[in-house]
Amino acid sequence: MRRLLNIELYKIYYNKASRNLIVIYFLLLTSVALTSLIKFDIGPIKFDLAEQGVFDFPHIWHINTFIAAILKFFLLLVIVSMMSNEYSYKTLKQNLIDGLSKKEFLLSKLYAVIAIAAASTIFIFILSLILGIAYSNNNEIGIIFSDLEYLVAFFVKLVCYFSFGLFLGILIKRSAFAIAAFIVWFFIEQIIFLILLWQHSSKTIAQEIKNFFPLEAMQVLIIEPTSRLGIVKTVSKQMELDAVNYAVTPLKLVIVLAWTCIFIYLSYTLLKKRDL
Repeated sequence: MRRLLNIELYKIYYNKASRNLIVIYFLLLTSVALTSLIKFDIGPIKFDLAEQGVFDFPHIWHINTFIAAILKFFLLLVIVSMMSNEYSYKTLKQNLIDGLSKKEFLLSKLYAVIAIAAASTIFIFILSLILGIAYSNNNEIGIIFSDLEYLVAFFVKLVCYFSFGLFLGILIKRSAFAIAAFIVWFFIEQIIFLILLWQHSSKTIAQEIKNFFPLEAMQVLIIEPTSRLGIVKTVSKQMELDAVNYAVTPLKLVIVLAWTCIFIYLSYTLLKKRDL
């Protein structure tokens, strides 16, 4: 495992574009900390982001993993280009000639995917812990370490997202076309949702079916947390809006894990059958 992982990390490190994208991603994650400085006064209106509960435990785990998940597209570019470069530079064939089996080759990619997802999760954990300790009104140990399931969901979401990108990279071989296919698939899911909505005339049924689609399953794993903010809570209560269920349910995790296994299986099947 260590040997295979080192091979991939070596390739990523010496690829300037991939290295820069990873640096940009982690810099953007770090910029989350700078939002704590957002304060402004407009006449009688005084706004302090920290006072809205953004950095309160345990909500911070939800809010920061949701924000970080939005930025995952930068790492998707790394994963897709990592695979596409194997075809462009013919390093895949050279690795096989040097004695690496197709299974080991795919495992090396998966280890890299897991390592990047794990590094992102650990980084978010440390960043959120620091911000929470600095700004949260709730600093009891039990409260601090509750809702950590959002970190688990974040890790699972990244692994599935990157596995999808890896599969498209193997299927299409060119990073630009693979990313385009990713975007096209997003619109396909939306079109199918509209068709379901038209057939069933029920948004609830259509949405329940849509939740089984790969991109949507990843999306609803960590739903938007904005209604947890103090000012939004007040407005929602005044307007008597329905309460939102923020829970990371076992079913949501199982669906995303199932898609991860499907993408990995399809990737291996393609590699095994394809004449390289």
